Amino acid sequence: MPRAKQRTPELRNRVLDVAVNALGEHGVSGFTTRRVAELAGTSVPAVYELFDDKAGLIRQVFFEGFRLLGRELATVPATDDPLTDVAALAPAFRRFCVQRPALAQVMFTRPFASFDPSPEDVAAGTAVRELIIGRIKRCIDAGLMVGSPTDIGHVLLALVQGLAVQEAGGGLGNSAASVNRRWEIGVKTLLRGFSA
Repeated sequence: MPRAKQRTPELRNRVLDVAVNALGEHGVSGFTTRRVAELAGTSVPAVYELFDDKAGLIRQVFFEGFRLLGRELATVPATDDPLTDVAALAPAFRRFCVQRPALAQVMFTRPFASFDPSPEDVAAGTAVRELIIGRIKRCIDAGLMVGSPTDIGHVLLALVQGLAVQEAGGGLGNSAASVNRRWEIGVKTLLRGFSA
């Protein structure tokens, strides 16, 4: 009688979920294939068979991060005020980074020497960029902003990523009020700079 297949899509999904959670719980320095395998109730060879190697597992965690970020940003409703709708993406991005700092680190700062995203890997963020650029395009179409939606989107993403990294490292101030104020100043100033 043939053995039941061990490396199933269900196991792959479970390992990926466990990997994302393990990253959040143990951080980048505590993220090992062995730990992920143990927490998922499987073996290291099974993880390697599913993801090729540790870099392959990290690559899938990277993709999952952008899927989760896209889902978070998609919860921000579109209203009749396009400029407010763009500004409202920043708190959602911030919330994601605060709730999942190690995942954001994998997505934006390349902490693993074994994983350097290729241009194809970076395309994982396409849905996130398209959502942001779509909101910016609404502002341009309404005459509220001027410039290339893609350029503005890249600058906005760079700003919110930088603010999130600074907040995580304690570089935005010692009180919640000062951190919140600096986020607000940064986003408002950037959007004002592109205003028509």
